[in-house]
Amino acid sequence: MGSPFDNLPEGTRFGALFLGTGTSVGVPMIGCDCPVCTSADLRDARCRSSLCLWLDGRVLILDTGPDFRAACLRWKVPRVDAVAITHLHADHIFGFDDVRRFNTIQGGQVIPCFAGPETIAGMRRIFPYISDAPNKIGLYRPLIAFTPVTGPFEALGATVTPLPVVHGNAETFGYRVDFAGYSLAYLPDVHVIPGETLALMRGLDVLILNMLRVRPHPTHLTLEATRDYAARVAARRTLCTHFSHDLTHAELINALAPNEPAWDGLCFAVDAP
Repeated sequence: MGSPFDNLPEGTRFGALFLGTGTSVGVPMIGCDCPVCTSADLRDARCRSSLCLWLDGRVLILDTGPDFRAACLRWKVPRVDAVAITHLHADHIFGFDDVRRFNTIQGGQVIPCFAGPETIAGMRRIFPYISDAPNKIGLYRPLIAFTPVTGPFEALGATVTPLPVVHGNAETFGYRVDFAGYSLAYLPDVHVIPGETLALMRGLDVLILNMLRVRPHPTHLTLEATRDYAARVAARRTLCTHFSHDLTHAELINALAPNEPAWDGLCFAVDAP
């Protein structure tokens, strides 16, 4: 069995696969027997948030949380050609070491990692052994070229634009990816989207936006604000991610309409008509 990308319509150049759609503790939560955490609906099982983009046969990963390895195995991610990190929180970076397997699969290819300067500085502290050169005594280490994001950049033939957002006290970006005449923006962790960032999101084909829960939260969008921002951006299609265990997938469908809740393993063509 191949990856979900194999099932996209013939001729798809720009695709997306959700590797995880859950909040920082994942769903089900440890020690919880609520209706969502005990649900038999597989869409209610939510790994930490991560997105895999298919760009004409090459793969850009957005965030590598603690479930990254398991998600790559489950969804048969075929390769990783570049990574972009939204921010330094554990649920978005603690699977980063597992990128090293793709270095090996791809013949020792050094994989670029794009992130804000503060995020890269933090990742170098957390992963001090990572380099863009093989380990001198042959130890198995990730081969990564860290590249600070200070403005739009090119990756795998796509133009990627950082989207600064407010999310607690950490430097945090969303990313807009323009490829093959289509565009997608990914903002999994956000509390406030500044006006200048909203301006960078005009004309989107696909918006992927944080929606943690219904009740207010100090660092995440909740239902009312998510619906408001989705209406203001007015993308052709809006999907939501980074869910807590407050609502089942079936409940999210009704609560978010006309927007859509994503789920782990959802794969779609961004360049679909």
